[in-house]
Amino acid sequence: MSQDKRSRETICIQGGWQPKSGEPRVLPIYQSTTFKYDDSDQMGRLFDLEESGYFYTRLANPTNDAVAAKICELEGGVAAILTSSGQAANFFALLNICNAGDHVISSATIYGGSTNLFTVTLKKMGIESTLVDPDASEEELSKAFRPNTKAVFAETIANPALVVLDIEKFARLAHSHGVPLIIDNTFATPINCRPFEWGADIVTHSTTKYMDGHATSVGGCIVDSGNFDWDAQKDKFPGLTTPDESYHGIIYTEKFGKGAYITKATVQLMRDLGSIPSPMSSFLLNIGLETLHLRVPRHCENALKVASYLQSRDDVAWVKYPGLEGDQYYDLAKKYMPDGTCGVISFGLKGGRGAAVTFMDKLKVAAIVTHVADARTSVLHPASHTHRQLTDEQLVEAGVDPSMIRFSVGIENAEDIIADIKQALE
Repeated sequence: MSQDKRSRETICIQGGWQPKSGEPRVLPIYQSTTFKYDDSDQMGRLFDLEESGYFYTRLANPTNDAVAAKICELEGGVAAILTSSGQAANFFALLNICNAGDHVISSATIYGGSTNLFTVTLKKMGIESTLVDPDASEEELSKAFRPNTKAVFAETIANPALVVLDIEKFARLAHSHGVPLIIDNTFATPINCRPFEWGADIVTHSTTKYMDGHATSVGGCIVDSGNFDWDAQKDKFPGLTTPDESYHGIIYTEKFGKGAYITKATVQLMRDLGSIPSPMSSFLLNIGLETLHLRVPRHCENALKVASYLQSRDDVAWVKYPGLEGDQYYDLAKKYMPDGTCGVISFGLKGGRGAAVTFMDKLKVAAIVTHVADARTSVLHPASHTHRQLTDEQLVEAGVDPSMIRFSVGIENAEDIIADIKQALE
């Protein structure tokens, strides 16, 4: 069977690491900062990007590269790089093509930490962001574009608003304005959605979530589809299409073709900013990836049962779950994610913010943690926790009701999770 025909299940188990005769069957941890060479000239060629190889883990490491290759194959991309966190992945994905004076368009309903990255930190660096309603019409969204817009960013399933993105609509808009569409695919994972198949150009992940799956390692990943033609928009993306003087004037698109974007992120951004994962963290991530295809369907199955139960209760004011029939995003979810969405539910109690806090404090199976999307059921009050920095106006823009409870359904027995909710409510 050719590699490009392998199923996602097989890629989860066997992708990335292909041992030769006599090599370890399991991906080893190359826990070394540096790599030895007998020939000084060869190391010089590595530094000049004339040869590929390993010389310093900040730039590349065999364990990290094998795991990046697995995620790349799962998403159907051409190249990928691991980062130290999902935040670093989103930061690098944009910084790789944006300079001071540039502009980014982002869905307003994305994770609060990403909103802060775009509207506060990137703004300090001279990169402006416009937040848009993902459900707005194409005509309305087109008004947000400027001559200096360099990218459009969104999430497949928004955290925690659970807005499902119309990927084709956003891809059309981005491409009609000559810029790439970058999608954070953390919640759906490539098991349920592969955004490249719907026109996205670059995908990011917080691998900390379902990919790791066990709350052991913080990490991120950027995957490039290889489909965006940077040279067709030469003036927009000088970092990729004009000489890089820090590497003797190489032009990334000329020298690396479809690998240009990830090569630049590796040899320039990682060289200068150094947000790498440790090989040990990547090793743990790989163990999580080996069961991703088994865990994700169970998360979705359990979440649908929990969402249905919540919907049946009189003390629950509202429930948002895209897999639930009647949900605002049910049809879009069926189009882009026919096998399931994610294990995260948002809901509100009739008692409002106070009732949410009381309810959460009484849970026993579900734990209050600053985390989401792992094997264990967890719960969070976004307005008090992850989105605490946002104003009430920004909370509404981000689709976060002040009473919202974010409930991440784990892979325990669904009846035990429902019983825990029942006792906490009653």
